[in-house]
Amino acid sequence: MGVPELVMPAGSLEKMKTALLFGADAVYLGGKEFSLRAYAGNLTLQEIAEGLKFARERERRVYVTVNVLARNRDIDRLPVYLEELARLEVDGLIISDPGVMRLASKYAPGLPITVSTQASVCNYETAAFYRDLGARRVVLARELNLEEISEIKQRTDIELEVFVHGAMCVSYSGRCLLSHYMTGRGANQGECAHPCRYRYALMEEKRPGQYYPIEEDDKGSYILNSRDLCLLEYLPRLMEMGVDAFKVEGRMKSPLYVASVASVYRQAIDQYQIERRFSEDHLASWQRELSKTATRPFTNGFMEGESSWLQDIDKEESTSRSEFCGVVQTWHPGPKRLEVEQRGNFGTGDSLELLLPGGQAMPLEITVLYDGEGNILDRARHPRQRVFFSFPQAVPDYTILRKGNQR
Repeated sequence: MGVPELVMPAGSLEKMKTALLFGADAVYLGGKEFSLRAYAGNLTLQEIAEGLKFARERERRVYVTVNVLARNRDIDRLPVYLEELARLEVDGLIISDPGVMRLASKYAPGLPITVSTQASVCNYETAAFYRDLGARRVVLARELNLEEISEIKQRTDIELEVFVHGAMCVSYSGRCLLSHYMTGRGANQGECAHPCRYRYALMEEKRPGQYYPIEEDDKGSYILNSRDLCLLEYLPRLMEMGVDAFKVEGRMKSPLYVASVASVYRQAIDQYQIERRFSEDHLASWQRELSKTATRPFTNGFMEGESSWLQDIDKEESTSRSEFCGVVQTWHPGPKRLEVEQRGNFGTGDSLELLLPGGQAMPLEITVLYDGEGNILDRARHPRQRVFFSFPQAVPDYTILRKGNQR
């Protein structure tokens, strides 16, 4: 049994570096075009080159998503982009469209291809089909159960990647048309407006302006609102099956989410490699940590077959969610103080915590806060403001500052 690759999302260069420092073996990111997360920030070719240098120094990998369902207007522009990615020598491409795959084999022939979950690979024949087309790996459809995943692994000799954490699309393998029809933003071109998260009600034809909740409460309807996937408890079974990579959703999530989730899954994979089991204490601790970045309740998806726990109908709120406050830029040894770039309102008197690469959480209370000119502040209020406070020891760059319920 090999060690599965932990593949984390990287919606920006900062998130890419965070993911790698907090335990990812690889990241997947999008360029400014042809990616299914058009609003994630994404990276320029120059930033991809910088990210590759950062990853290479740490013997990690960078995959680039070219998983748009291409239209005719995209075809003429794709060859140049694929050639640029080949020139940069990224570690692979993630593709859903067979036409894009065909172009990649011509214009970036040296780059390994991973078939995106958007391709809905649900059986071993389809996996073999993509293998015969030259793909090295497929990201399986999220709708599969454990038995189906195991059979595909046994009957094909292609690498398998499985989503283990993050938001789930209400549509099959993410191929949704709601956003296109309701807002003009096509999900399959990377512009999803997430209308499945909207609040809906019924309106009777003869009573215009009177709205009736589909549920029998005052919260409105969230019948399309899926829970978040969390397969932490299933990692041992998936590892024993020989799954080659575990993937986490979230290119539009914060660096706090990336750091927290990467830390937990890194620890879990490594512990199982050594002990062949998860202790109850570790599992409970990891689940508490994951709950700090959860936006919805968790589900095991389809791991045990058809699930009745996919929808967040009650729109439950997390009681232990942490607030992302900032990112450590550096530790200044002379005055022994940390420089932090602000991401959320915080200040003296708050119960804060530093989340370090490796997953260690360090309680922190700020007594005096300074701006860049040395002026004393009560709060860090301005977006991306650089602030300083005393701290007795060095911590790594990209350490996360957070506050909130830290039970």
